[in-house]
Amino acid sequence: MSEIPTVMRAAAIDEFGPADRLTVHKLPTPVAGPGEVLVRVEFAGVQPTDAAIRDGWTPPGATIEFPQILGNEFAGTIVRVGAGVTEFEAGQQVSGFRVLGCYAEYLAVPASQTVVKPEKVDWLTAGAVSASGQTAHTALERLGARPGETILIHGAAGGVGTMAVQLARHRGLRVIGTGSKQNQEYLRTLGAIPVVYGEGELDRLREAAPDGIDLAFDTAGHGNLRVAAELVADRGRIGTIVEPPLAVETGGLWLNSDRSARRLRELLDLCARGELRVTVRKEYPLDAAADAHRDVSAGHGRGKVVLRIGGGS
Repeated sequence: MSEIPTVMRAAAIDEFGPADRLTVHKLPTPVAGPGEVLVRVEFAGVQPTDAAIRDGWTPPGATIEFPQILGNEFAGTIVRVGAGVTEFEAGQQVSGFRVLGCYAEYLAVPASQTVVKPEKVDWLTAGAVSASGQTAHTALERLGARPGETILIHGAAGGVGTMAVQLARHRGLRVIGTGSKQNQEYLRTLGAIPVVYGEGELDRLREAAPDGIDLAFDTAGHGNLRVAAELVADRGRIGTIVEPPLAVETGGLWLNSDRSARRLRELLDLCARGELRVTVRKEYPLDAAADAHRDVSAGHGRGKVVLRIGGGS
């Protein structure tokens, strides 16, 4: 194992603001504290949540301290274990999550938020599956998705939507997914019945589901909950991750991700068996982290955006 440098490169902000506030800094390499592991990061997924934090939002329970390193999911190699950690050792390849700090060459993270990467799972998948995958997995669980039911997924081609379609199909649900015209064939490849969003969408959805829709999951916003409320009888089975005020207005649910090592391990196992795939629409180097944020904020993209930080392949 090579020597750990005292200084590392990381993408961080010195103040809240637009994407150009996110720049590469040279910062002290963290140390693995009790119950933590120190990971040399290969890839870090880029989420709309990261862009929201950059803009000024603080996640519940988090504290922002400038310069603040962003990023909430990663894959890399353990280079050191902290006191009390017995389930991991240096040299193991892992996937994991942390609220902040993942856009960096090194990351100290609780061992409880880290999972060994299966050999059959590549670095890119391991670095991008946690955030979107766990969000979609949580949503299906909280909405009570059952085999044989029909689910409507708004924004089905995005990072969370792509995961939700596949996980719903894996559970035995019939999936109707909305997306742009250019993403209709992509949604078919995931196993969804695609419907173009926009004017006339409600009629197209009724035509696609003549027997009705049992539950709905909105990953895109733009007032989609109002459409879902026209189609799903039980408002408690309509959920969103993007418009909490509208959830209150329509009687739907505001869904937070309940991340855990158990949930991540299940997702990685599905990936290893070829039953779940992560679509990465673009990979950026660490120096282009601001461009990655512009990409995820633009919307209408397919799958995930990822930062390449190490040399993994």
